[in-house]
Amino acid sequence: MKKQIFAAIMALSFATSVFAIDVNEKELQSAGGEGTVVFENYMGPHKVIETADAIKAIGTGLGNEIRKNIEVETTTSSNSKYTVIHAIDPSSKDKLDADILIINPSATVDHIRNLRRIIAGYLSSAYGYSDKDANTVATFVTVYNAVYRGKIDSFKEKYKDVVTKNLTAEKCGLGLKWTQWPGNSQIVIPLGEFADGGLSSVETSVISDKKVVDSMKEEDDKGIDERKNMVDIKERESEDASVKAQDAAKKVAEENKKLEDQKKNQKEAEKTANKKEAEAEKKQQVAEQKKEEAKKDPGNKQKQQDAKKAESDASKASKDAEKARDNANKEAAKTEEQQSKVDEAQNEASNLQAVADKKSDEAQKEREEIAKDQQELANENLKEMVDGTVMGLKVVNEAEMLSSLVKLNGKTGEVVRESKVNVIRNRTAIPVQDAIISMAADVAFAKNTPDTSIFYMAVCGNNSGVVKLCLIDAYKMEIQKESEETLSKNSVLIQSGTNYFVVIEEKGKNYVASYDKQLTLVTKSSVEVTGSTPITVTGKGLVVTQSDGTPVLLSLTDLTKVTQ
Repeated sequence: MKKQIFAAIMALSFATSVFAIDVNEKELQSAGGEGTVVFENYMGPHKVIETADAIKAIGTGLGNEIRKNIEVETTTSSNSKYTVIHAIDPSSKDKLDADILIINPSATVDHIRNLRRIIAGYLSSAYGYSDKDANTVATFVTVYNAVYRGKIDSFKEKYKDVVTKNLTAEKCGLGLKWTQWPGNSQIVIPLGEFADGGLSSVETSVISDKKVVDSMKEEDDKGIDERKNMVDIKERESEDASVKAQDAAKKVAEENKKLEDQKKNQKEAEKTANKKEAEAEKKQQVAEQKKEEAKKDPGNKQKQQDAKKAESDASKASKDAEKARDNANKEAAKTEEQQSKVDEAQNEASNLQAVADKKSDEAQKEREEIAKDQQELANENLKEMVDGTVMGLKVVNEAEMLSSLVKLNGKTGEVVRESKVNVIRNRTAIPVQDAIISMAADVAFAKNTPDTSIFYMAVCGNNSGVVKLCLIDAYKMEIQKESEETLSKNSVLIQSGTNYFVVIEEKGKNYVASYDKQLTLVTKSSVEVTGSTPITVTGKGLVVTQSDGTPVLLSLTDLTKVTQ
């Protein structure tokens, strides 16, 4: 639990909700230890809202370009906001290749979730990862780069020169705050031995080392789901490597069979060469003998003829011996070459089996750690369910009357967590049950929580930015949806039944607008009002103030002016 705060809590008009596990908004909750990181995302409304698919498509486009030249070092900037350097050097085997994703100064990514979508899209298109696996690897890649931010020596220790020549100490890795990302990020994606596509394209052992996992453990849910997914990936990597090792072992057997056959050929060639050399030596001795006899009896024509014939036979035998020895040497070279093939196949089989064993061991150890963390979470969950929780507002900026949502332990009053959405205006947030909207997967399918269908509707934005009507989820306490329309900075938020009334701004003019709980605009008034008009709900309609300062009564159903 965090330290109890003493700021005034603005009570909201809704029933107390009990949550089993509530993940801290921060992607990685810092415990203050070295290596733990906290991503700080932009938490206000946006002028332009891009869909998740559109954001992912950025990475997909970059990946498609790299895929065209996957076997050579290449750079692509198909999207001017991002650059990817595919840094590989096949001639070097001692360290790792890598892809480097550079966030250019013109990029507007402001949430770690969207950055991960870009990386996931890249991994899917460049290396064929499934959506689920790509999302998991992308999560670990961002945490890994945050943990090792600025640690250039760590990168130099693991990566080849072709990689590190593109890195600088000031920019390598990923900054913690979204404002630091554009123009100051070099996100390193380590590539595995089989980086030509498939499950092991990214070196998962590097991006999930102890420092990275320890950082993920600092989340309120200890990052269990993503860690489980990574374990699943490693187990499949182990299975794939094991199958490849078995295939490699078969190749070793085949090459060994060829080696044995070649050794037989070499042995026969050596035997023949030795025989020919022995014969040549004997014939040379006979030739020397005949030569001496002919020399002693120069008038004996027969001895002269015998000497010449013996010399001719010796010369021929010598040439035959040379050919036989040359053939034996060639067979020895073939044996040496075949031995190299056997050694190469054996090394490949051994390396593959080592990978299989390594991934399996890592997966097993992490499963044991996850089991311990799950038990710890279960204990915390039980305590929280017994104590209960309450929600409220905390003032964070009195001058602009901005607040943030906080959740307190119902028994001790300690803060369970505080939302980083600190731009709730006018001290008002209204609970909304079962709003059906498209949410991030980590919210929509959140585990260990009894209810993820509660949202809080609020007018969000600071005086220097855009103001919109927003839905903040009760699980991660982040903005999950925004109105398409811009609101007056002084707009109130009033609920009447299933309708929510605010003041929207269009081309410098203000109008009362009605929304449903999905933030769909139902209707707006034709009457122009002041931006700060009160909205009073009565049995006859809404009382508001026109732009000329006179009060007017509007119909609750269609916001038309009520006249006699």
